[in-house]
Amino acid sequence: MLSDIYKDAKTRMQGAIQALEEDLATIRTGRANPALVEKLSVEYYGSPTPLQQLASVGIPEPRSLLIRPFDPSTLRDIERAILTSDLGITPNNDGKAIRLNLPPLNEERREQLARIVGQRVEEGRIAIRNVRRDSNKELKEYENEDMLSEDDRNRGEKEIQQYTDDFIEKVDEIGERKEKEIREV
Repeated sequence: MLSDIYKDAKTRMQGAIQALEEDLATIRTGRANPALVEKLSVEYYGSPTPLQQLASVGIPEPRSLLIRPFDPSTLRDIERAILTSDLGITPNNDGKAIRLNLPPLNEERREQLARIVGQRVEEGRIAIRNVRRDSNKELKEYENEDMLSEDDRNRGEKEIQQYTDDFIEKVDEIGERKEKEIREV
């Protein structure tokens, strides 16, 4: 019973870490990264479709991305999606592919992005704490139903707190790494 609660808590906390990493991958840094546009939603035959399902994304140079659609008729839709996104990049369309040239970040934009990273990291911490709260609530319910002793509940809460501390430390490391990447000139 306790092992199931531990396993569930670990799995959910790991999911929060993974969601944070995916979220931070979409934040632009000084270098080109396909994750910037892969999840971009493109209107394709009336339904929103992730760009990675419509095109391949390559990095021909450190500060540029090359998007080659599988179906050339989607070129305009992809271009429109990039223009309406919050990337702040103007696409160059040559009729067969779209090239995105990433301008260097100025200091003001770096600070904005660092604040956004800080917000996302805090959301990750909150997600992990919510898992802790749910797990502790589950332990108390088992204790109230006389399926668990008070000592077992206390032991379980300490174990879950240890998981929480470990995962929050990982969240902080991920945030620091991303912030360092953004501030790198």
